[in-house]
Amino acid sequence: MQKVLIIKLGYSETLDPEISYISSLGDVLRTTVVLHHFKNDHVTWLVDEKASKLLEGNPYINRILIYNIASVLQLQKERYDTVINFEKVPGICALASSINAWRRFGFRFDEIKGEAAAYDQCEYVFSLCKNINLKKFNNKSWQENLLEIIGVPWQNQEYILGYKPKSDVIYDIGFNWAVGSKWLNKAWPKDKWMSLEKMLSPKYKISWQKGLKDIYEYIEWLNSCKLIITNDSLGLHIAIALKKHVIILYGPTNPAETYFYGRGIPIYPEGKYDCMPCFLQKCHQKIPCISQISVEKVYNTVEKVMNSIDNG
Repeated sequence: MQKVLIIKLGYSETLDPEISYISSLGDVLRTTVVLHHFKNDHVTWLVDEKASKLLEGNPYINRILIYNIASVLQLQKERYDTVINFEKVPGICALASSINAWRRFGFRFDEIKGEAAAYDQCEYVFSLCKNINLKKFNNKSWQENLLEIIGVPWQNQEYILGYKPKSDVIYDIGFNWAVGSKWLNKAWPKDKWMSLEKMLSPKYKISWQKGLKDIYEYIEWLNSCKLIITNDSLGLHIAIALKKHVIILYGPTNPAETYFYGRGIPIYPEGKYDCMPCFLQKCHQKIPCISQISVEKVYNTVEKVMNSIDNG
């Protein structure tokens, strides 16, 4: 049994260039695919407090450390066989480099430039972060890229969610309509959601997103739906972890970055947008591309998926 430290706070999404001190919960959950490789080892995970609830109860994590000055000082005195740093924040990279370990994966600290750099197996991922054009045409899923960083073959490893919901399925369709303040550009317009509800409600039991202020309530709501219609957001990744069927509305982001395990159908805008995917948080077009996804197209996709679920 080896001793492993995973550093994933959620401050810098692994494939994206931006660094933020608002933790990306979805990015933390996505990273759990690497745990399959360490299921027989002693794993410590350093995480931001706001994302820690997604890791609590995970059978493959022996210890969760919340990122603060006390945990930093503690880690600098501990010894590990393997340290994996999925953060590009220079200070976090410096911390990872300072921890006593036999081998390291992910991002490192460049002492000359004072910035993040990559270990050998992470160079391709790092190039995606620096080159938006390369990222636009990336066909590898986020999950596959993460496993490549630690030198593990991609075998459709699933997300691992620690929290086990207790809710029964009581809704046919859940509308996961809200997006975080960081990525308003991902949101399908509210009036289109309302039009879709009018078309679906005579036949199906619909529920609008619940649990916006409590992550466990949110997970329970997602679990209570047969099918989730969602923007590219945290709910998508939790639904995948719950093995739900999902229909995903895409605009500014690249659907190839997420592997759906045969349970997801992406829907794209109609018409031609040469800028897609732009990966911009604010759209510069008069009409955002995601607004060009028609209600009828979503409705027809729902009918096909629900028929498949009901007859499966």
